[in-house]
Amino acid sequence: MTSSAGPALPRVQAVRKGKRQRAAIGEKQWILALRGLVLPVLLVTVWQLASFQGWISKTMLPSPADIALEFWNLTLSGELWQHTRVSVVRALFGFLLGGSLGLSLGLLVGLFRSAEQHLDPSFQMLRTIPHLAITPLFILWFGFGEMSKILLIALGAFFPLYVNTFLGVRSVDSKLFDVAKVLEFNRWKQLTKLVLPAALPNVLLGLRLSLGVSWLGLVVAELMGSSEGIGYMITDARQFSRTAAVFVGILLFAVVGKLADSIVRVLENRLLRWRDSYRG
Repeated sequence: MTSSAGPALPRVQAVRKGKRQRAAIGEKQWILALRGLVLPVLLVTVWQLASFQGWISKTMLPSPADIALEFWNLTLSGELWQHTRVSVVRALFGFLLGGSLGLSLGLLVGLFRSAEQHLDPSFQMLRTIPHLAITPLFILWFGFGEMSKILLIALGAFFPLYVNTFLGVRSVDSKLFDVAKVLEFNRWKQLTKLVLPAALPNVLLGLRLSLGVSWLGLVVAELMGSSEGIGYMITDARQFSRTAAVFVGILLFAVVGKLADSIVRVLENRLLRWRDSYRG
């Protein structure tokens, strides 16, 4: 009995140690989340007190309670869900189109010098054109329909992933390619076993930036002319001086954008566990 119990004891201790470590990590994440809420809660409290004392005009800046009431009314009517669904679908399609092209062309330009010489100068020139400057052309070419909105979002989503993927590929250590030649890796194995894993930190950074720019492009797309979406809801509320509804739309943009960014950060933590980086 002693010989069989001996090897089992270290395994039990290792399992218990792993559970304690996971519990400690979970507790630390909760503490970090609570710390991040301190400043917003403080600002909202001061804001509500100032509105209650009448120091702030409700027409110019409604109180948090008024905004919460408007949010509740829009939710009950179903209007809020409908506008949010339309905006999220637009942003998703635009991001998938622009992000996939940015990732593909970033890999192409990063891997092949001739592709960089032919394509990168044009892309860098287009990258400097502001969204608002090109919006009239999109309306002229594609009208006010969904196509112009999705393409405008895709244009914004393209460049962050393109630039960061390109930089990630070019930052791969050249000695790794020498090792790949020794191992007789073909081009596909070099891409999947060497280039993509080494460039992954830059690609994920580009993914976060691309999601953020997609959400900003959505604002421009919906404000330029739309009959549905959060941007339309904000424009309609502004015309009728429903300031609380405008704040609801702004908060929706902020919350959904933050949620998308948090999802990518979770993905980063899972895929980049091997990286020993400074935590601050």
